[in-house]
Amino acid sequence: MHDGQCILAKMQGSRLRWDDVQVFLALHRERSLARAAVVLGLDASTLSRRLTALESALTLTLFDRGREGLAPTEAASQLLATAEAMELAAAEFSRDAEGFERQIEGRVRVSTMPGVADSMVAPRLGELLARHPKLTLELDVSVGYADLSRREADLALRGSRPTHVGLIARRLVRTPTVIVASPGYARALGTLRALGDARWITYAEDLASQPSMRWLAQCAPQLDPVLRTSSFSSQMAAARAGVGVLLAPAPFVDGETLVRVKASRAIEQSLREVAHGELWLVGHRALRTVPRVSAVWDWLASLFEKG
Repeated sequence: MHDGQCILAKMQGSRLRWDDVQVFLALHRERSLARAAVVLGLDASTLSRRLTALESALTLTLFDRGREGLAPTEAASQLLATAEAMELAAAEFSRDAEGFERQIEGRVRVSTMPGVADSMVAPRLGELLARHPKLTLELDVSVGYADLSRREADLALRGSRPTHVGLIARRLVRTPTVIVASPGYARALGTLRALGDARWITYAEDLASQPSMRWLAQCAPQLDPVLRTSSFSSQMAAARAGVGVLLAPAPFVDGETLVRVKASRAIEQSLREVAHGELWLVGHRALRTVPRVSAVWDWLASLFEKG
C-alpha cells in the first residue's frame, strides 16, 4: 500500500465523504479558495471551513496558505493519484447507471403457465426481440407460482390476482369459460344435460383452486375425470383427439379442432355465473420502472390487447 492509499485508509476511518474528495481535488487544481469555490458552487468562507474540517479529521495539513494562494503539501501530493482514481471511478459509475436507465438490455425472467407460454408468449417472442435485440427472456413455465417477493422471477402471468403488498398487477383478460371438445365428440354428446354424461379432462389436484375446478367440484363432486393433468397443452391435445371435454377460455374455441359443447340452460347459467377465466400480469413494485422489465411488461400487455 503506497502512502496515498495509507492516507486514504485514514480518511475512510474518519468517515470520508465523496464531497470531501471533490473539495480536495478542486483546491489542488485551482490553488485558490475563491476559484475552487466557484467550481464547487460554494462561497469561499464555507470552502475554507470545509478544508479546515477535513485537515482536522485527517490530522494533516493538505495546503499551505499564502498570499499567492494555496500550495499543496507533500501529503496532498501523495493523495492526488488516489483521489483522481476515485473521481474516475465515480464518473464511470455514473455513466454506467445512466446507461442502464436508458438502455433496454439484459435478462427478464417471466413465470407463466404452460398453456399461456405455448399459445401466446413463445410464438410472438420474435417481435419483442426485434424491437429490443439486447434483451433476453427466461420463461419459467410451470404450474406452480414463482415467488416474486423473493425475486424468483421479475414478472408473472397468473390466473388470479396476487395479494402480496409488494406486488402490482394488471388484469389482461377476463373471458367466459366454456365446455369444449373435438367436433366428433361434441356431436356424439349432443346437448349435455348432466356433467357426468361426458368424459372429463381436468387439472390435477395441485390446481384445484382454479375457478373452473372449483365450479366443477361444486356442481359435480362425485365426478371421476378420465384424465387429470396440470399441463393445459396436454389437456388440449387430449380433447382434440376426442378423449373428453374440458373447461377452457372461450378464445380457445377454433371451430376446427375444438368446438363449444352444447349444454343445458341450467349448466350454461351456472357456468356463466361462477367460472370466468382471468389472466393477470404481475410484477414487483420495486422493478416496475426498470427499463428492461418495463419493456417486457408493456409487450405482454400489448399481446393480450391484440388477442
